Amino acid sequence: MTDEYNVVQFFPGGDYEYVMRNVDAKTAVERAQALTESVGGRLGTTERVIITDGGDCTNFEWKFGVGVTFPQRAHDKP
Repeated sequence: MTDEYNVVQFFPGGDYEYVMRNVDAKTAVERAQALTESVGGRLGTTERVIITDGGDCTNFEWKFGVGVTFPQRAHDKP
């Protein structure tokens, strides 16, 4: 397994921060989940959380008030 995943948190107004860089997939998913369940994730001061890979492709996306938007759940796919 390579350490090629990044976790990015977005805030109201367009600001963002890289919370983690170049970590393994398990660590990235655990941190993204923690961010979505944090006080900021529950109140909306965290608007979006994504996980990107080494090629800067988005592998996961969560949005405040919506939940996980990518990847789609199997029963949500057309």
